[in-house]
Order: sequence, then C-alpha cells, then structure tokens
Amino acid sequence: MKAALYIRCSTSQQDVENQRLALERWASERGFEIVATYRENESAWREGHQRELSRLRWDARRRKFDIVLVWALDRLSREGPLKVLQLVQSLQLRGVKLMSYQEAWTWMDGPMSEVLYAITAWVAKYESERRSERTKAGMIRKAREYPDGRIPPRGKDKHKRKRRTPRAPIYEGD
Repeated sequence: MKAALYIRCSTSQQDVENQRLALERWASERGFEIVATYRENESAWREGHQRELSRLRWDARRRKFDIVLVWALDRLSREGPLKVLQLVQSLQLRGVKLMSYQEAWTWMDGPMSEVLYAITAWVAKYESERRSERTKAGMIRKAREYPDGRIPPRGKDKHKRKRRTPRAPIYEGD
C-alpha cells in the first residue's frame, strides 16, 4: 500500500525529525511504501498557510497514495471539527485513508470514527485557544509592568556567592 507522510511543526524553531522517524518506522512495520513526504513549519490555525497540506490534497485527488500517516490529528488543523471532518471526508472520497500515530482509533473503520474525529479536532482547537489566551495575558501583564516597553537592565548580585568545587570521587577500600 502506498503511503504519504504529513509532518508539521508550528514554528521554524521546532524540528519535524521526531515525527518523521516515528512515522517511517510505523509505515515500515505495517508494510507501507512511502511515496511522498509533506513537511511544513506553519501554524495549523489559519487556513491557507499550509502549502504542503494543499499539495497533499492535490496529490490525493490524483491518487498518488492510498493512505496518509500523521503524528497526531492536531498536526492537520487546529481550526476545529468542521475543517478536520472536511479534510477527512475529502480524502475518503478519493479512496485515501487517514491514520494517526497517536490516535489508534483512526486505524480502524467504524461508525464512531466521525464523532471521534470531531471531538479530537475540538480538543485541539480548544487547547490552541487556551494557549493563545495565556500568551496574551502574559504580554498584557508585561506591558503594565513596563509601560515604556523597556525592561530595566539587571544589576550584579550584591552578595558574594560560594564557589562550587567538584566533589572528589568516593573510593571504597580494597
């Protein structure tokens, strides 16, 4: 069975290597032939920014692979249940199955899968919104602390610190 890997990290400071290695090993264990890998360092929050996901969808229409492997469903989108369900349905209409390494229930077909996709997508969106709220609250707090936007320089310690010396190894007698 031909497989495609979709690997995404939110920022350029993060690395996709852990996802890639795990998915390649997983594909090998299942006997899948990896024919394409789609990598990106983009937020999954705003539609239109995930060029590689768009390319994956285009290649799915052309039937280049039978299955898409992802690390977790939140790697696809954090826009909520509707977007994830639309993506899953568009892949299914083309005969392409989506499997998530982290969500074992995606490995099997069943009547509950649509509900589970929706719940998982909702959790990803909620988690992302909460993280964003915490970040904004921290930025507002810092802005109140330093109204001119400049953080004052830190001075040197006023008290002398003890110098740490490495401990000598402990030898037991013969």
